[in-house]
Amino acid sequence: MALSVHLPEPWEPDFLGELKRFLRPGIRLSSDPAQEDFRILVAGRPEEDLLRRSPDLKALIVPFAGIPMETRERLRRARPDLPVHNLHHNAIPTAEFAIALLMTLAKRLVPADRDLRRGDWSCRYAPDPGLLLSERNATVLGFGAVGQRVARMTHALGLRTTAIRRSTPAVAQRDGIALRRREELPEVLETTDVLMLCLPETAETHGILDREAIGRLSPGALLVNISRGGLIDEAACFEALTSGQLGGAAFDAWWRYPEDEASRTNTPPAAHPFWELDNVVLSPHRGGRSDRTGHLRALHLAGLLNAADRKDPIPNRVSLERGY
Repeated sequence: MALSVHLPEPWEPDFLGELKRFLRPGIRLSSDPAQEDFRILVAGRPEEDLLRRSPDLKALIVPFAGIPMETRERLRRARPDLPVHNLHHNAIPTAEFAIALLMTLAKRLVPADRDLRRGDWSCRYAPDPGLLLSERNATVLGFGAVGQRVARMTHALGLRTTAIRRSTPAVAQRDGIALRRREELPEVLETTDVLMLCLPETAETHGILDREAIGRLSPGALLVNISRGGLIDEAACFEALTSGQLGGAAFDAWWRYPEDEASRTNTPPAAHPFWELDNVVLSPHRGGRSDRTGHLRALHLAGLLNAADRKDPIPNRVSLERGY
């Protein structure tokens, strides 16, 4: 029997056509809102009635990394035993973006660009025009699909890289990257010059970079957050940036977001004025996107659907309790 897949999301133009290019013959796709006989549901925030609609539903695929809290709650109410999987198609662009933020911050490119646009060359003659990253200590907090790529990149840049992972590492080092347990984070932070946040936000990780953790970092350390704003104590982070405890920070994830289309042009991303600080780089949560997002999403989703069609285990199983 053909594998029936329901995809109710408003997809990018030509996405379904791109997806079909990578699928095994016979897999049946539908976006019909009245469909009731699907085995795989592909949706990020499905309503409870959609989760209950098909008696043949065997799995939910969330078409991005992470599981939204409202989706987890709906699943607990409607289908608590339904296997859930997600996609990591954005791992490559997100990791590239993390390094772009780090380099922009370390080399003070934003102030230099701003000043030179006014004809001001002062930055060229400043005593400290940028930070040399080579031979400094980088810590990558989170060692999933994104964190692994970020760690390899920082290592390639010459940074002594340590990755913190939730479970106990099977080996102490991989590809020149030191692996440590989450419980060892306080000790690792004390020698960290560059901290890259690559964690999902869960009940366990919310606020993991609190005032005490920030205070443990090497004086003048750089912070890059490509995960979620809720990982960081906002007030403590702002104070550390203004006091010099943190040498700088680059954010692609924030504490505040526009609530609707009308507020997209007038919503500050935080309660504290990070945008007034020269040692901060701001980005509106766009690190996982690229000119090939649709292609990568289709390719990765097809991999999961093809596995289901072959009756193989579907990759990227997610724990609802952990949130990833």
